[in-house]
Amino acid sequence: MLEVQDVRVDPAARRAWRGGAVIALSPKEFDLVHYLIARAGTTVARDELMREVWHSTFWSTTKTIDVHLGWVRRKLGDDTRRPTLIRTIRGQGLRFEIDHPATADARWSTAP
Repeated sequence: MLEVQDVRVDPAARRAWRGGAVIALSPKEFDLVHYLIARAGTTVARDELMREVWHSTFWSTTKTIDVHLGWVRRKLGDDTRRPTLIRTIRGQGLRFEIDHPATADARWSTAP
């Protein structure tokens, strides 16, 4: 079982939850969330996602990841304009955030 912020995934059962609610993910959506949450805090390059999640080195369309990411964000309730779970790092890839940005900001603003 992996848990980051309030998202939990069970790789063995291939199930996901946000808070206490079960999130119905397609097999590929689950693979994407699982891959990112297992590397939370690390930026994962798009070519790595294509290779490891889609098992392909062929880019049939550059929108494949974006389309699936949009579906995942909606299902997780992550604001697509200001995401707090899965962030797009321009020119680098995607990162599942370890902390909610407001939590991280508060921690930094109270640091001595």
